[in-house]
Amino acid sequence: MTISLLIPVCDYDIIALVQSMRTCLETIPEFIEILIGDDGSSVENRNRYKSLEGDGVRVIVSEKNIGRAAIRNRLALEAKGNYLLFIDADAMIPGTAEAYISKWIPMMTMARVISGGILYHKSPPGDPDKILRWKYGRKREQRKASDRNKRHNASFSTFNVLMDKTIFSMLRFNEELKQYGHEDTLLGYQLKKAGIEILHIDNGLIHEGLESNREFINKTKLGIENLSKLYDDITDKRAFSSTVRILRIYNRIRILRLNLVLAYIFIRFRERMEIRIDSSNPPLWLFSFYKVCMFCTFREIHWRKQLTIHFNPKSFIKNKIIHTKTENK
Repeated sequence: MTISLLIPVCDYDIIALVQSMRTCLETIPEFIEILIGDDGSSVENRNRYKSLEGDGVRVIVSEKNIGRAAIRNRLALEAKGNYLLFIDADAMIPGTAEAYISKWIPMMTMARVISGGILYHKSPPGDPDKILRWKYGRKREQRKASDRNKRHNASFSTFNVLMDKTIFSMLRFNEELKQYGHEDTLLGYQLKKAGIEILHIDNGLIHEGLESNREFINKTKLGIENLSKLYDDITDKRAFSSTVRILRIYNRIRILRLNLVLAYIFIRFRERMEIRIDSSNPPLWLFSFYKVCMFCTFREIHWRKQLTIHFNPKSFIKNKIIHTKTENK
């Protein structure tokens, strides 16, 4: 069995990452190639990626930005390996590349989808404007394999994951999701529905590309909106909810009929919450509460949009007349 390393990128410096990984092409027989997916980068950066070509490194170019899902699908189609190792461009190897790649080899006989995990530096970033992303990553995303294996398919991420190519070919990323956020979540749900459990191991990569507080808040908004749209399209909402923490919370809130209350809180106090979150010491409990309130708001917006689409004026007028007569009596 062989491994293809796939790195989607758009205007990010991956030179050191690729140079480190390519040393393994000569020392590990199962590791056969590195594919760089240039998703609409500038000419300057594209030339830098092109300079890496040769000796098992290839660059797959998309002239325009086609999105996270589409560029990953394209890389998978081009890959020659039996297993696809997806990593993000802003990943950093905590030890040696050889130790990192070697750890995947015995795992290929144990599972068809294996997640290595995500790590963050122990020390906070020097820039206080990036503290929210670091703090959230350390407390919410960086988890040991023993913890992640308690809910195999929950909070699935392709930041650092090895997948059997035949499995990926059957599912693929949903390219209709053009906006940022939760394409990984959907794939995790599809794996669950297909009866494929994700094996989690401790083979993490460090997430280097920390966004500013404001950028992370804006990305969170896009992700929450995407999640609400996905929730409308999913038929088995119970199974989907089991893979996403915020959906499990939302379903409890809805049973208690508090969703409209939280939507009102978001509309009324959004700016105040964002000011508190966008600070040098952001409270994570408030950020979590903010996300839940935002999701309740998007659920209400999307429900009203669906109501408008299926709105029948004649039926509405008829019902309105009947309702008015009843009130007049």
